[in-house]
Amino acid sequence: MQTSSQEAATTQEPIVSLPEEQARRAGIYSILAALLRAAPEQPLLDHIGGLDVAGGDNGNELLLSLSMLSLACGDFDPRSIASEYHDLFIGIGRGELVPYGSWYQTGYLMEKPLSELRDDLKRLGFARDESHKEPEDHVAALFEIMEMLILDAVPVEQQAAFYDAHVGSWCSKFLADLANAQGATFYRSVARFGSAFCDLESRYLGMNA
Repeated sequence: MQTSSQEAATTQEPIVSLPEEQARRAGIYSILAALLRAAPEQPLLDHIGGLDVAGGDNGNELLLSLSMLSLACGDFDPRSIASEYHDLFIGIGRGELVPYGSWYQTGYLMEKPLSELRDDLKRLGFARDESHKEPEDHVAALFEIMEMLILDAVPVEQQAAFYDAHVGSWCSKFLADLANAQGATFYRSVARFGSAFCDLESRYLGMNA
């Protein structure tokens, strides 16, 4: 079930030929997953910094936030981002934020939302990689799963059901907390881009499901 987010953001090809809109959705999930799974290395920063952000000056929040993220990828070096990532998500004992669905939905880790997620992943045909000890409800893992559902051309109705149950139910709150986190500088731009995308994705899935 697990993939390398840093690699997926730049090299993963669609399993089927996807319409441009679907390829774009998958690409955004891949970028967000990579940035939230681990501190980005220079190739990923270069990739995001080189994305076409034309239209970011016309009031489109998604393109504007991507433009800001692209600029941040050029302004910050991997070492400073790694330090920020550690403080935000790892820390000494615990980071400033806890990026897990169970935590946001119940206040505890490894609770009922994780069990329900595992049941849905099994129904969708995902098998857990036992070499990974991290729970499946990490925000990056969920974005990776959404990416794979799109790449596999899973019907939009199933994508919407998974998103509503396991992503939309808490991710906006997490991204808002990330935007306002005391230790966030580079990751503030990640939070803005993620929030803009999740808002658009919620409306897209709601209209097409």
